[in-house]
Amino acid sequence: MVQDTYNVSESTQHRKGARQGQARRRIRSRNHGYWLYWIAVPVFLLMVMPYAYLLLQSFAPWSQVDETFFPSTFTLRSYEWIFTGGGFEPQPWLNALFNSMLVSVVDSVCMVVIGAIAGYALSILQFRGHKFINDFILFQMFYPAIILLVPTFLVIRFTGLYDTYWAMLLPYLVSLWAVFMYTSFFRSVDKEILEAARIDGAGELTIIFRLMIPISRTISTVIFLFVFMDRWTNLLWDLIVVKDPAKQTLSVLLSTMFGPYGTYPGPLYAAGALLTFPILILFLIFSRNLVNGIQLVLR
Repeated sequence: MVQDTYNVSESTQHRKGARQGQARRRIRSRNHGYWLYWIAVPVFLLMVMPYAYLLLQSFAPWSQVDETFFPSTFTLRSYEWIFTGGGFEPQPWLNALFNSMLVSVVDSVCMVVIGAIAGYALSILQFRGHKFINDFILFQMFYPAIILLVPTFLVIRFTGLYDTYWAMLLPYLVSLWAVFMYTSFFRSVDKEILEAARIDGAGELTIIFRLMIPISRTISTVIFLFVFMDRWTNLLWDLIVVKDPAKQTLSVLLSTMFGPYGTYPGPLYAAGALLTFPILILFLIFSRNLVNGIQLVLR
């Protein structure tokens, strides 16, 4: 009886010690987590602060722009000045915003569609030169794009497309990165699904648009968002090939207005905020698919 009581007491003490050990480990783990927060929060604030400053200054009274981080009052004067011209000089803000949206949406959709078609061909279809094209795409992805800037500009000029929308659109209709991503993803698709679709009489284009792209919706979201952000913020190429103010994008207008429009810093901040709004809206709409797509890419 005494031995049994001793064993029960020893077992109770053992469980109590195990619980205490687990509690200490949780505390240590929590303390380590606090250190991560101490590192992550300042980094996050440093990343967010420029955007917060941009947004706050866009709503600040003109007398307080760049004078204080937090303005005492908020006004829409800078945004009204953008949309109406403010009664000073005609400002092509809305037209530039439309141009940016036009070239970004058209090029991004074409990059996704052409990338899906090319990726399907390179991953599923077998043809002569298949390996060479794959190797060439990989080589081009690591090739400095700036080196091709002058030859591409000369082609645009010789074909008579200079200072047109086509000059901005054509060089960005294809994204080798999108082709590479689709090629890698389509290789993981079960070939039996494709064979079943062919048996049902589906052609290759039908398989791409009605089967492969819906299957790759997550990765397509990632590709579209990344190519859209890259195209939306593009500056150098659009600045070189278009001189007509009626065709300039918002990025080009922002880069050129520091001279003639530098006396109006409030509208500068408002225009910068407008430049970031489409990207923010797209991120909020497709955030779930974006996270899932990035996790899929990193597997």
